[in-house]
Amino acid sequence: MLFRYLTSAAILSLAAGAAHAESAPETTDTTITVLATGRAQKLGETGQTISVVGLEEIKSVQGPDLTRVLTRLPGISVARAGGLGATTSLFVRGANSEQLLVTLDGVRVEDVAAPSGGYDFGGLMSGGIGKLELLRGSNSVVWGANAIGGVLAITSRELDGAEASVEHGSNASWDANASAGVKRDSYAVNVNAGFTRTTGIPTRTTDTLPNGFRQWHFSGRARYTLAQGLDLVANGRFADTRLGIDSYDWVKGYVNRGEKQSGEQASGRVGLDYQGAGFGLKGGVAVSSLRRGYLDPTVQATEYSNYLGRSTRADLSGHVALPAGFALDAGGTSEWSHARNFYFTPGGDHDARLSSLYALLGQHRGRLDLNAGLRMDDHSTFGTHWTFGANGALRIVQDVRLRASYGEGFKAPTLYQLYDSYSGSKDLLAETSKSYDIALEKGDRNGRIFGAVTWFHRDVTNQIDYNNTTFRYSNLGKTRAEGFEVEGGLRPVPSLQLRGAYTYVKSTSQSAGSNFGKDLARRPRHMLTYSTDWTSPLAGLALGGDIRLVSSSYDNAANTTRLAGYATLDLRASIPLCEKVELFGRVENVTKERYSVVNGYNTLGRTAAVGLRAKL
Repeated sequence: MLFRYLTSAAILSLAAGAAHAESAPETTDTTITVLATGRAQKLGETGQTISVVGLEEIKSVQGPDLTRVLTRLPGISVARAGGLGATTSLFVRGANSEQLLVTLDGVRVEDVAAPSGGYDFGGLMSGGIGKLELLRGSNSVVWGANAIGGVLAITSRELDGAEASVEHGSNASWDANASAGVKRDSYAVNVNAGFTRTTGIPTRTTDTLPNGFRQWHFSGRARYTLAQGLDLVANGRFADTRLGIDSYDWVKGYVNRGEKQSGEQASGRVGLDYQGAGFGLKGGVAVSSLRRGYLDPTVQATEYSNYLGRSTRADLSGHVALPAGFALDAGGTSEWSHARNFYFTPGGDHDARLSSLYALLGQHRGRLDLNAGLRMDDHSTFGTHWTFGANGALRIVQDVRLRASYGEGFKAPTLYQLYDSYSGSKDLLAETSKSYDIALEKGDRNGRIFGAVTWFHRDVTNQIDYNNTTFRYSNLGKTRAEGFEVEGGLRPVPSLQLRGAYTYVKSTSQSAGSNFGKDLARRPRHMLTYSTDWTSPLAGLALGGDIRLVSSSYDNAANTTRLAGYATLDLRASIPLCEKVELFGRVENVTKERYSVVNGYNTLGRTAAVGLRAKL
């Protein structure tokens, strides 16, 4: 199997190599990130491991499933319980999925009413998304609670004009999106609307009937200059989702009898940004909410809602350039979380408050960039917690850099873990982490030549998991993840892009007992993604492919249920029909690989889609 896929990779590269030799640009606009300090800065100025994916790469991969783009990055593994739209967890360097902080246009979008408080990527479609930034490693100094495994920032696209796309494919799937915007020096307005639908596949391996998925989503962002350097900014996003799920029958187990899960997710932020000479200040208020409801037509006629999670967050941060190359970034936040659950005790509603202050001091002179900071979090239930972080980057020669970072993380138990009447425990402690990494890097991921080798190590204490002995959430002890990442990219000519990423990560339990040293569930040790993209300089024909190889893993903490490794091949193509209309299509899982990433749940077989994209 390995030989077959490596041969496919060689064929993709050789076929793409037919392009004519030309000079290639060294960098793109994706060399800017906001993850290290919370403000825009060059990637080379931080010692942290950050990957940036731009709009063109997102569009080239095609399709509504954004996780297919993210798995091109090192350190990423995905577990989806079914087809498109089903519950999807993202593991970064072996951390629990809820230990990844996710922001959408600057708004934290974790589900505060969910059992573990994480973000479900099953409901996130690619329509309207323009940029992805992933920081791997703990970074609670700037981002606060939940940033144990890393931070993923998702940003909506901006355009001046209009663009629309529609595609149709396997399982009666449809995906349609439209974006429009006006961009001027003093103001900008952008809106996006999209619709995704599929009849789906049977969720569980014992099913015979498919579970469908449908979503409408709308988003918008705006900027208006009030005075020189002072902008009023606002953004918002709303998604309405319907997903077919299995019902649990005490006699038959899980069965498909037409139950639906609904979800309404809304997020938005309004604020002021000021940028002056050597000084910047921004502040705002953000709101995120998610309501989930269920309808089992064999039990009741109307939908009932069990879960409502809402968070309101006020933030203020500033940047000051100091003498001798020093810079100070500082800020504070205050967040109020509310969750409603029919099973919460006492009562169905509970609240939490988290207030924070942080300061990060950096020096950027010559070949050396250093950053160190401290954060204080005050939680209404767990009191005060301090986190520290430091990182540095040394430019050895030209674009060759040595990076190193140390970060700490903090995550309070969720309201569900505390107050659920069946599984909650008020005695839980907050999770904490210590993370280290060191990397040697050349170039930029989106430039002409790129290469990076990174070693990482992370320890998490007081990790919270469901205890199968007490049937409640408990601090089961300590976990450890360590390994290395190898990433490379080559653009020998402007029309050809080659990329590859390999990760080895050993994620194990370090708690005393029978599970000591055993792998954490659904964390494969080896992951490899290779991609080739080529565009004809004359006709505009674009061809591309991705190969994904993942080793075996276990589905449970006791390591008694094994998930076999797998390999998939995706192919894609696009060609302009005229100046403003493009025809595109793809085939995913070309070889019809049969595999599972969650025991007892199906994954998609071979699928195909074809579509049109137009600029107006």
